[in-house]
Amino acid sequence: MARKVRLRPWQKRALDRLAGTDAPDFLAVATPGAGKTTFALCAAVQDLAANPGRRLVVVAPTSHLKVQWADAAARFGLHLEPRWSPSGGRLPADVHGLVTTYQQVASSPDALRPLAAGSMVVLDEIHHAGDDRAWGESVRRAFEVAPRRLALSGTPFRSDTLAIPFVRYVGDEAVPDFEYGYADALADGRVVRPVYFPRINGFMEWIAPDGSAQAAAFDDPLDRTRAAQRLRTALSLDGEWLPTVLLQANERLTTLRRSQPDAGGLVIAADQDHAQGIADLLRYRCGVRATVAVSDDPMSSSRIARFSASSDPWIVAVRMVSEGVDIPRLRVGVYATTTTTELFFRQAVGRFVRWTRGVPRQKAYLFIPDDVRLRTFATQIADARRHSLRKPPRDDAPPDDDAALDPLRHEDDRGDQLSMFAALSAVVTGADESSVFDVDEEALDRLDRLDDLDAHGAGDAELDIALPPLPGGAPGTRNGGGGGDGTDPRRLRAELRETNAKLVRDLVWATGMGHAQVNGQLNRLVGLRRIDEATVDQLRRRAQQAERWLATL
Repeated sequence: MARKVRLRPWQKRALDRLAGTDAPDFLAVATPGAGKTTFALCAAVQDLAANPGRRLVVVAPTSHLKVQWADAAARFGLHLEPRWSPSGGRLPADVHGLVTTYQQVASSPDALRPLAAGSMVVLDEIHHAGDDRAWGESVRRAFEVAPRRLALSGTPFRSDTLAIPFVRYVGDEAVPDFEYGYADALADGRVVRPVYFPRINGFMEWIAPDGSAQAAAFDDPLDRTRAAQRLRTALSLDGEWLPTVLLQANERLTTLRRSQPDAGGLVIAADQDHAQGIADLLRYRCGVRATVAVSDDPMSSSRIARFSASSDPWIVAVRMVSEGVDIPRLRVGVYATTTTTELFFRQAVGRFVRWTRGVPRQKAYLFIPDDVRLRTFATQIADARRHSLRKPPRDDAPPDDDAALDPLRHEDDRGDQLSMFAALSAVVTGADESSVFDVDEEALDRLDRLDDLDAHGAGDAELDIALPPLPGGAPGTRNGGGGGDGTDPRRLRAELRETNAKLVRDLVWATGMGHAQVNGQLNRLVGLRRIDEATVDQLRRRAQQAERWLATL
């Protein structure tokens, strides 16, 4: 089954370069919103089609992104299983592969190693493999046997000195095999949006942990510790700085929604309590309800998915929407977190840059405190950053995470000294709204006219792709195990598993046998070792056997 995929010029160039190398490793660095997922899945389809029997393993940073990758793969005719676990046994024969996370790899590299030996591996946001030395070692252990490894990154590499697995270094610097930056994408047009950064000044007063009274505006020079305290004070739910900024951001979003009714806003909060407090401020100060997505909530992924598909105005998140999560309708953001690393800031900006076809003059806005660190990151956002194995030469160079030095972070020690900190007041004193890019207003108008004419971007290419065969010539079915009628294979598999589970419960009640006995008998009837290895066809036949058994009782 063949289909056509429209590729942006950079995606075609990257695919050509990938096809032109026999090296097992390829690192593609492309700005958020440019279409790394499409590039990687096109590469995977070509690789699997050229190598019958080969499978695909995708490693993503978060559980939510596992589902997002599986959904994207399904649109290419690839069936990837995001529910894989080391205890589940072999993959079903009617799937093309699996999606896992770096954390799962770290906990079970030896379970993945045999599968990787016959798979192409896509390492999404590869810098996460350097989050911990053990993570990097596990990633190397699991995937060093893979015949092909495609590493992706959309953000600057880490500033620590841990070498990232499968990344080529020249001297001490990581070198991508293909690079496509934000400035490149903005110059090409119709790839990313220009981002504006309204920088909001303020005057803050607080009691420091040592009991001293402090007061400063954002443009006052402070040492790192007091600068962190000032930022924490500005973001306090009890001051007026944050509610005022939320009002300004909501006004901007309201204006944008007149021309794009589904335009959305994102507030990045400091922690779970902070996120809920911001949602309350949006409700009572701005008159709008907000979705809240925090990592401790098992429903966060479904909340994000519902928000993405809706036209609701606001979502408040703690890290959950910082990297990779695709919500193209986001146009306005508020950076309300004490995390002040360049990596995290760039990931946050990446949530607002995706170009949406048919939306006129689609500038995006990220409201930020006029903190010197964030101001610097905003002005450098178009610069390339590469991982270096060398420590910065200056003794006073900041660590990878300035916020780690902040004694006011909720994760830090809550000793007697911390209990003395108190945010007294925070008010807005001014704003500077600008873009760090040279935005060609005439070019934006020209692109709007192209959209109105439903014209394709200049230089776009079409690629014919064919659905690769299922591993081992597994029986069945279009789209990697679907029903042949457009049914989503992953949803069908989940429904059949639920049906089987219900029938087993009924048989246990009717026969008095144990769950293990009933499951074992049904598995033997369809030639199955364990339920997690079942193909869609085996799940159907297993349910039919259970129904026949029940009919005899």
